[in-house]
Amino acid sequence: MHTEDELLNMSEEERIREAITPKDWNEIKSHDSWSVFKIMSELVEGYEKMARIGPCVTIFGSARSKPSNRYYKLAEEIAYTLTKKGFGIISGGGPGIMEAANKGAHFGGGRSVGLNIELLHEQSANPFIDSDKLITFDYFFVRKLMFTKYSQGYIVLPGGFGTLDELFEAITLIQTHKLVRFPIVMVGTAYWSGLVEWIKAQVLAGNNIDPADLDIFTLVDDAGSAVQVIEEYYNKYALKPNF
Repeated sequence: MHTEDELLNMSEEERIREAITPKDWNEIKSHDSWSVFKIMSELVEGYEKMARIGPCVTIFGSARSKPSNRYYKLAEEIAYTLTKKGFGIISGGGPGIMEAANKGAHFGGGRSVGLNIELLHEQSANPFIDSDKLITFDYFFVRKLMFTKYSQGYIVLPGGFGTLDELFEAITLIQTHKLVRFPIVMVGTAYWSGLVEWIKAQVLAGNNIDPADLDIFTLVDDAGSAVQVIEEYYNKYALKPNF
């Protein structure tokens, strides 16, 4: 069996052939044992570092957004404002909206956390993460665990499949009461309204969710409204930021 790094450097055809080629028990046992220890090491590092940082607000969004993009600027403004109010910021650690979030936190004088993921083409850590608050993962599911375990709110700006994955992960965990009902704020009604209307017309109408599930998230268009949702949550429960 090949290592994770070797698999990343293979062509798509080579990776498919590797996946479907029969393996003997010794190969499976050796590979799976190595994976378990790698997963454990990522969990331990994540828990140790994030426990010291304390809960933050996580900002999700596209890795492909440029600094000239309006949502990049919105993410930077939201992060800056939240840090001025005492909140730390977590991002996925990469470029685009993630960079904007860390940039806003950095220049706002707040804690700037990056949970980076090793990808073949797209992602390297942005320069606005605090040097002692950067963690790089091989496994998406371990990284997502850190987002959900150590966040007390989620700001979701336009993005692709990864952003949708993170958004629906948070919604599902709140819906199923596996996660405390922290606020989820979706920024950009022009971007998200089609998705929300489809959820109402298809998912809700098909009795696959309850009407109350639509209250798990809030749509806004500007930085002030996004920050206000987070603040109102804290005021409602008489909580204060952790920093």
